[in-house]
This record gives sequence, C-alpha cells and structure tokens, in this order.
Amino acid sequence: MPIDLQIHPSRLGLTLLYQEIHVLNILTTIQNTMELNWTLVLISSITVLFLIHLRQKYATTGRKRQPPSPPGWPVFGNLFNLGTMPHRTVAGLAKDYGPVITLKLGSVNTVVILSAKAATEFFKNHDLTFMERTITETSKSHSYHKSSLALAPYGMYWRVLRKICTVEMLVAKRINESSAVRRRCVDDMLIWIEKEADSAQTGTGIHVAKFVFLASFNLLGNLMLSRDLAGPDSKLASEFFTVMMGMMEWGGIPNISDLYPSLKRFDLQGLRKKMDQDTGKAIKIATEWVEERLENRRKEVEHSGDRRKDFLDVLLDYKGTGKDEPEKMSEKDITIFILEIFLAGSETTSSTVEWALSELLRCPEKMVRAKNELNLVIGPNQKLEESSIDSLPYLQAIIKETLRLHAPIPFLVPRKAAHDTEFMGYHIPKDTQLFVNAWAIGRDPECWENPNSFEPERFLGSKIDYRGQHFELIPFGGGRRMCVGVPLAHRVLHLVLGSLLHEFDWELESHVKAENLDMKDKMGIVVRKLEPLKAIPKKLK
Repeated sequence: MPIDLQIHPSRLGLTLLYQEIHVLNILTTIQNTMELNWTLVLISSITVLFLIHLRQKYATTGRKRQPPSPPGWPVFGNLFNLGTMPHRTVAGLAKDYGPVITLKLGSVNTVVILSAKAATEFFKNHDLTFMERTITETSKSHSYHKSSLALAPYGMYWRVLRKICTVEMLVAKRINESSAVRRRCVDDMLIWIEKEADSAQTGTGIHVAKFVFLASFNLLGNLMLSRDLAGPDSKLASEFFTVMMGMMEWGGIPNISDLYPSLKRFDLQGLRKKMDQDTGKAIKIATEWVEERLENRRKEVEHSGDRRKDFLDVLLDYKGTGKDEPEKMSEKDITIFILEIFLAGSETTSSTVEWALSELLRCPEKMVRAKNELNLVIGPNQKLEESSIDSLPYLQAIIKETLRLHAPIPFLVPRKAAHDTEFMGYHIPKDTQLFVNAWAIGRDPECWENPNSFEPERFLGSKIDYRGQHFELIPFGGGRRMCVGVPLAHRVLHLVLGSLLHEFDWELESHVKAENLDMKDKMGIVVRKLEPLKAIPKKLK
C-alpha cells in the first residue's frame, strides 16, 4: 500500500501506525491461509520495518529540541535545583548540561545562558527577539513597569525615554558639568566616615557600604533634583529614603505569584501589598517635588540662563518631535523615572565599592599598589578628580575585576521571547523567560585564567571593558536594553573607591584575619555581602 506523501505532518505519526497495522493484518491472513509466498513475506516485512523506522524518526524530530534540563519535580519543576544562591548553583549546571539550559520554575519556562560564547551569540544575533521583559508581580505596583525604562515594552515610549537618557542626560558634556556636585557629595561621605571612626570604640570598624549608599543617594538627588536627600535635617527626605529601601527589599524577594501566576490574586507572601504601600508613598513624595519645581518654573518671568539644568528640568522640557512620539512626558512617567534612577544607582554603587574594598583587604599588596598609583598621579595631599581617572589604570583594573567577580545583578534583568525562535540549535518557544547569568560568565574558565581569583592585573594592557562590546564582561548587560547609566556609573565607582583609598588607610577589625574575611553573598535586587564589611579607616595626614 503506497504512503500518501501529502499527509499533513501533524497526522503523520497516526497515519503511519494505521499503515503498520494494515500490513500486519495482511501478513496474518496470508499465514493463516497457508498461501505463503516467501518473497511477499520478505517484501512486506521490510515494508513494516521501514514504516516503523519512519514513525520513530518522526517521534524524534517532530518534537522540537529545546535546551537540556536537569530532572525536575512535578508541580515544582526545578525550583529545588536553585538553592539559596541560584546564580551559583545554576552556574554549576553548565558542567553537566552545557552553556544553555532549560529550567522549569513552577509554571514558568526559563532558559539560562551560562557562557561568554552563548552570550555573544545571544546579544549579537538574537537581541531583538528578546527585547521584551519578564514583568514581576511587584513591579506592576502602581503600573511602575509601564513607565520604567528598564521594564517598559519595547516601543515608542521606551525609545523616547532611552533617547532622553543617552542624548540629553548621560552624555559626556552634561556629566562633566555635574562633576563638582559629585565631588562635594563624596567629600561629605569622607567627613561622615571620619566622624564615625572618631566616635567608634578602638578596634571597631564602620559599616562602609552604609556611607557609600548615603553618598550615592545624595549624589543622585542632586543630579535629579538639585537637592541633598540623605541629610539629617529633612524628614521628607528621610521618609523617601526609607520607602525606597522598602521597594528594593520587596522587589528582591522571590515571589510565589511570579512562579504560579494563577495564585497571584491571593498575594500569599503579602509582597504586592507591601510594595503597593511603599511605592505609593514614594510616588507621592516624588510627585510633590515635581509639582514644586513646576510651580517655581511658572513663577519665573524667564528661565534663568545661569542656573544649571538638572535631570528633572530635562524631563520637564522634553517635547516630542516624531509623529508617534508623545508631546511631553506625563508627571507620573517623570516620577517613576526619578524612582528608577534611585533604585538603579544607589544600591549597585554601594555594593560594588563594598566588594572591591573587601577584596583589597584580603590582598594587602594590591591595596598598596592602588594607593601608590593614586599618590603618584594625584599627589599625597590632593583630592581625586574625575579628570584623573583615565590616568589610573590599576584603579580601573580593580573596578573591572570586582564587577567580573561580583556582578551587581547576577542574572541581569530577565528577558522574554517575543515569538518562537531558534537559538544555538535549540527551539525557544514564545514567552519563554530568559536569564543571562553574568556571574557565571564572569567566571567562565574558557575566557578567564584562574577565574575565581581576584587578579586586577589581568586587565592591565587589556582592551576588555564593561561597556557592552565584550561579552565575557557584562555586569551592565548588553544589546539594545543595556543599562544606560554606565557612563555615570563609571565616573562614580572610580571617584568613590579612589577617594576612600586615597584619604584613608584601611584595616580589618582586630578579631578578623584577611584570609578568614566572610565573602559569602546574599540575594536581593542587588547581590550584597551576607556579612556587611566593617573596616577601620585611619585618616591620612
């Protein structure tokens, strides 16, 4: 019986099975009637085997090949494979399953990229397919995700906001104009540290990251709003600081509602409720600042030509030029953008500086080398200015090495497949969540010698950078949705860490040995040290 080659592929397997049964029935009839023709038996047997082969081949190729996955549990999938430090445990799966793996997290299909080679292929050739974001339940609070640059759907609003950042806000000229503000905020931080150290008991260290966080918060407040936000005199600023910390905490806790969307209406952990409360308060405060600025601008007869425009002025002055662009930004979009700047900038800066100083305290010879470079280039009694950063290659190498080992957001911001696609020979279904494990890529043994060791020297004379062109070092992501704040972060990280090293000698508390310094991390929106660094600063004369 000839096979109908026009059979629809979706019915081919069933059709082939019917063919087999029919041929077997013919053979049985021939045998039962003893009218045995051995040639016919041989031909028929070969036909049956051929049909069976076709069906088996279809069964193998008909199911599209997806990235390999470790065994999972019913209902829970691979949740139990993650552990408390998922960026570490998932990185370990590469040994058995390769550089691209599939995880079933509750009811959510997830693909994870674990190597620099896979990341290069992803960002160079598949970036556009994965432009959409995975939106968590807490990020939907007060429709935050719709106005956020990091989370907004890929479209006109996202392009407008990104253009404002890259053309108006974060260009070299505007960043240069605000260098004095950053220097003042860092000077305030150094004064706070010196006072804290003077009042501390002998041999007791200070919480370094706390002071860096406050300085970053103030620095961003001045860039956005031309005002300090971390000072002790403003109750409103203090409340804003508190609710922003709450938003970072609730957003960093794994949420059952994201893993099982059918349960989101129950808010079993209460995270959406807590996020709604803190986000609402933050929006209210930021809205008051925006309205205050609008009122002041209305009172001005003409805009003062000598007043430096801050980021809020840029947002308020925006006027759409394209036919599909909004005429101007709404007050809500502006307030959400303000919140996003604080969320993205303050926590990542303080955590990175804390990791860098911790690594240097474990390697005193590298600390000495960095301080010697600063003394040589800046001078022993001078302040570090941003204009000197390019003349400090070892300080730059320390920042790169810290970001390699301690990517602030180890899985970056999750992406989502806009449609079915093929990636490195695998089929990725539409709406699959995708993580890029920047932590694992920073320790990829195919790219880095001694990948788990802190060796800033590896970057001396190297062209590898974190600006999105070298995919073995992507702490800020890559592609079209790479973090737009890298130019500013580059300045701030070097200015803060360099100033801390140049103004103080640092020691561990007397009961802590360098080789025993706790370097374990903990998950959140940003990965921080599990045990905050406490170190003793000694002011240089």
